[in-house]
Amino acid sequence: MALSKEKRQALLASYDVDCERGFLPSQDPMISVPACLGAWREIAEELPKLLVASQVKQFVNAMPVVNIDGLKTNAELERAMLAFSFIGHAYVWGEKDPPQSLPASLAAPWYAVTTKLGRPPVLSYASYMLHNWRRTKKDGPIALGNTCLIQNFLGGMDEEWFILIHLDIEAQAGPALASIFPAQKAVELKDAKLLEEELKIIEKALSGMYASLLRMTERCDPYIYYHRVRPYIHGWRDHPVFAEGLIYMGVDDYQGTPQRFRGETGAQSSIIPSLDAALGVVHKDDFMKHYLNEMRDYMPPKHKAFIKAIEKGSSIREFVIEKMANNKSLEDIYNKCIHRVELFRSKHLEYANNYIFKQHQLSSTNPHAVGTGGTPFMPYLQKHRDETAEHILPEPTDK
Repeated sequence: MALSKEKRQALLASYDVDCERGFLPSQDPMISVPACLGAWREIAEELPKLLVASQVKQFVNAMPVVNIDGLKTNAELERAMLAFSFIGHAYVWGEKDPPQSLPASLAAPWYAVTTKLGRPPVLSYASYMLHNWRRTKKDGPIALGNTCLIQNFLGGMDEEWFILIHLDIEAQAGPALASIFPAQKAVELKDAKLLEEELKIIEKALSGMYASLLRMTERCDPYIYYHRVRPYIHGWRDHPVFAEGLIYMGVDDYQGTPQRFRGETGAQSSIIPSLDAALGVVHKDDFMKHYLNEMRDYMPPKHKAFIKAIEKGSSIREFVIEKMANNKSLEDIYNKCIHRVELFRSKHLEYANNYIFKQHQLSSTNPHAVGTGGTPFMPYLQKHRDETAEHILPEPTDK
């Protein structure tokens, strides 16, 4: 018998994973920048206007170093992280010639917040998406049509839609994530029927995720995305403009040494790595796998721990292989799950080609052959798509 919602949530409690919302916070994100950050609230709210006026640097350079001791809750820290991350990237990428350093007024409090959250001082997926939304109707669903962003760079339909599609995917993933530990428990119990039930939940959630991804083109135009959304989410590692990295002034721990952090990318979402771990999808050991593992350093620490816990759990794939000769329905639902992950990765690859690789590069600050995370993303995405397909189990042969 499948576990109740309460029991599923109990298994997830220590990993900041919600059995309905998945990796989204269990309470809606804080909308306003905490008052203790003073004028940073105004800069965050006015960021689209300051970018258009090329005044981000002027305002940031005039700010004093603010003390973050007034940030008491995780929600306040995440809201501060969201503000500093957007302002930091606007400071770096908002004008023609990127600076080689961040002023102490921004770098010091940004670093102090990230130290408490366990993520590096750069815009990562956790801030860009997981903690950057609100519901228009508070009693409505976390779904397209009832959500909007808290923080923007330039703003507009395409920027909103790009991020909100990812939000919808995260919400759709919740039931799948909540079924992973119960599925592994079914393997421990050698209960094929129970495992099949959990895999059906995972397959249904994957279907919903894919349906959400298919809607990207409705309101996010490739040209607008490439030229008006993407430029601000690059990082300063393996980027042609930052050979050495970016200096964070006023951060004693860095001692004036340039830091090299990767930019925001969907590879920092914990969904697919969790499903890979659960379904036994293993990627070949090369530099691209190293990059995939490196992305975990940009995830919230408890989400990273969730993936590790799955990897240490009972092998669903080995159990299915053991039973599939006499259990066609178990093999079929497992293969459907693998196929759904492959489809998701295939569509992602298609979008990367249309939204980035095919676009006309106008500046070295926004290269079309290098991902915002600093990788040659086309072979990277194709490799992981192909390796996923290789995990579809063949029909058992008669002896």
